[in-house]
Amino acid sequence: MTLKQSALVAPDTATRPQAAQQPHRATAWPAARTAAAEAGAAAHAAAGADQAGQAGLASHDGHDGHDGQAAQAGHAGQAARGPLAVPLGAALGRVLAGPLLALTDLPSFDTSAMDGWAVAGTGPWTVREEGAVLAGHAPAAVLADGEAVRIATGARVPTGTTAVIRSEHAEQSELSERAEHSARSESPEQAEYAPAAAGPFLHALREVRPGQDIRPRGQECRSGDELLPAGSVVTPAVLGLAAAAGYDALPVLARPRVEILVLGDELLTTGLPHEGLIRDALGPMLGPWLEALGAEVLATRRIGDDAEELYAAVTGSTADLLITTGGTAAGPVDHLHRVLDAAGATLLVDGVKVRPGHPMLLARLAGGAEPRHLVGLPGNPLAAVSGLLTLAEPLLAALAGAPREPHHTPGVPVQDEIQGHPHDTRLVPVVRRADQAVPLHYNGPAMLRGIAAADGLAVVPPGGARPGQALEILGLPWPTVAGDAPAQGACFT
Repeated sequence: MTLKQSALVAPDTATRPQAAQQPHRATAWPAARTAAAEAGAAAHAAAGADQAGQAGLASHDGHDGHDGQAAQAGHAGQAARGPLAVPLGAALGRVLAGPLLALTDLPSFDTSAMDGWAVAGTGPWTVREEGAVLAGHAPAAVLADGEAVRIATGARVPTGTTAVIRSEHAEQSELSERAEHSARSESPEQAEYAPAAAGPFLHALREVRPGQDIRPRGQECRSGDELLPAGSVVTPAVLGLAAAAGYDALPVLARPRVEILVLGDELLTTGLPHEGLIRDALGPMLGPWLEALGAEVLATRRIGDDAEELYAAVTGSTADLLITTGGTAAGPVDHLHRVLDAAGATLLVDGVKVRPGHPMLLARLAGGAEPRHLVGLPGNPLAAVSGLLTLAEPLLAALAGAPREPHHTPGVPVQDEIQGHPHDTRLVPVVRRADQAVPLHYNGPAMLRGIAAADGLAVVPPGGARPGQALEILGLPWPTVAGDAPAQGACFT
């Protein structure tokens, strides 16, 4: 169906007041982020319920006709969105679909915690002539009472071991104190027929406690123990834990699928700006940014100022989230509100009390087995970044099932005064210097020079912020090194 065929609003004919011409009922900035997170959580819950329903449908044997086949075909795409088994090397940043259960005891056998000596019984100990017990090698023979053998960190301790003595806490001699005492107390006749004392001998330089420097089997966990709950984000440390616990792959949630629609006749993809045409800055930026937020970017499409083409793209997409750029205001070619109205979408956020980026919007799209959403970003680059952090980031975090809030740091004092908007929140690029945030120059809605050097964006309340005032800092979804960029002072447009 085309936009005209929808019989709601034709691109060239307005039979009733157009939504884009109605005044924005702007949402306060904190409430807009909450609305986005709630929309994502609702979609995530609906996806889980739908997967449970698919399982019930698949197990029911009474529907073999065309209706049953059609239902199964309709759910096939969604079934593929269930948990995935992903190799450890590809699981970083994903979200666990279920609890991480230990597949083995950790450690899986008694191991030495130090380089040194495995000893049995009380000393001094006779040193066995065989080589050291090494990690990864077959276990050594049983240690008899009074024996010692060299052992490496991580090696399996021989059966009979009562303790491990660190190398620096022991010394060797050719004759034990026990043998010396026996030699002094024996008569010449007894000494003549006594067997030669074995050697060398190991002497402890400090008290030896039973079990010292031995990591017993199962010290960290037993097989079947829950190591992490479902919903945990896979970090490098989680990858290490999973490998130690016996995993080659991890069950993770599917990434939210995102499609990007870059709108505008004025955009160039190559070369220098000329004759009223400008380079598309958002196309190259949004895909990697959204992937850093945990999304699977299906495509970045460029659409001119054509309402019909935009309508077809919005209604034909199968993505969980559509991101559009531009067209959110009330200009002569800003078609997004009309297209959403024609597509039967529900506006959840229609404008936000934030600068830059106040024309941003969030809509729930009609149709489909599961809720789908559209985030409309303003066309100005820094305003689009504001929309990403305000609406897209909390929505994607909730949609992905991530349990924690998007990256932010509360209560960082600002070094300089920051000019504010009389009524709206401002998002201002900053760099971290020691324990303070320094506002950056070049922070106008069309500028990217400030955010390119920034560690994050300060959330400035209406009216501005005085020097030393603590502000929330919205983090960026990639590593930053505080203080790399020179402080440029504050300048506002």
